[in-house]
Amino acid sequence: MKKFILLCLIILSLTSKNVLAEGAKDFVPEAVPSLLSAIRVDEPLNFCGEPVHLDNADVRERLEKELLLILWNRPQVILWLKRSTRYFPYIERTLAQNNMPEDLKYIAVVESALLDHAGSPQGAVGYWQFIKQTGRRYGLFIDQDIDERRNFFASTKAAAAYLQDLYDLFGSWTLAAAAYNVGEDRLQNEKTNQKVDNYYNFHLPTETERYIFKIIAVKLIFSDPSRYGFHLLKEDYYQPLTFDRVRITLPGRTPLYLVAQASGTHFKQIKDLNPEIMGGELPKGTHVIAVPKGAGASFHAQFSKLAEKWRQEYKMHIYIVKKGDSLSTIAEQFNVTLPALIAWNDLGPDNLIHPGEKLVIYQ
Repeated sequence: MKKFILLCLIILSLTSKNVLAEGAKDFVPEAVPSLLSAIRVDEPLNFCGEPVHLDNADVRERLEKELLLILWNRPQVILWLKRSTRYFPYIERTLAQNNMPEDLKYIAVVESALLDHAGSPQGAVGYWQFIKQTGRRYGLFIDQDIDERRNFFASTKAAAAYLQDLYDLFGSWTLAAAAYNVGEDRLQNEKTNQKVDNYYNFHLPTETERYIFKIIAVKLIFSDPSRYGFHLLKEDYYQPLTFDRVRITLPGRTPLYLVAQASGTHFKQIKDLNPEIMGGELPKGTHVIAVPKGAGASFHAQFSKLAEKWRQEYKMHIYIVKKGDSLSTIAEQFNVTLPALIAWNDLGPDNLIHPGEKLVIYQ
């Protein structure tokens, strides 16, 4: 009896396998090319209209390496593609208005993955990864309250201006992009020392030697996603940014939640629309704020009421620092938090105060 049962189980198992095998013949998964076929680039290739010499074995190998590494991380590429419809239209318009090649838009993908909060160990921040010195040179406002490197529109204009200056300096968009990564002074020095003027012949830091090839690899994938197995539908892509802009002038530090309430939305959405605002308050002065689409028409009337009510509830006091005072003792004296006291007065990282100094306190 046991032998009979065992024989039946074996027959059933073989039959099931045959049925599954027959079914598998009719199953066609979404086409994903092999990595080997995906990295074959046979057609002429250029970056910003400047040729990429794939007949050079070293150039081809370096490009294939970056293509393989990027394609290996498919979830990352999917997110890049989905974000592109949110940001590329404005980048493309900015480049076109300045008669600059459209390929430069791929720099933002490599630099930040199109994320406002991207940062580097070297202190570069934002969509275009500006360091503070370069960002300020190209008109970006950067302090502890506002960091326009994280403002997509302001930083895109700054990046276009910077890249144009680099092109004027080096006479090549490929070298301009390389200088964007390594710095114009370093590339100038290497050009002088190595006596070459073609990016592909330079000996540069590893990151910069890979940089252009990463950008070209991104260009190849974005130019024909389906060839690389990315079959996104129109509805898969993220929607472009839409919002109203409002201008407000503040007599003193004001909590950001008032802007959210006046816009009929929540704090997070205002932060998402204005990633350059670093904290939960706006400093004294005039600000242009993005609010949800349609909220601009009634914003000022609502904000005026809310701000006035807030000022009545939280009276502003001026305290003159005395000898022996510390921020902790002053905060305790007025029953306010230490972080709030620091924020109200735009104190630096050392938080030093001196006798005779005036501090603003809201109660």
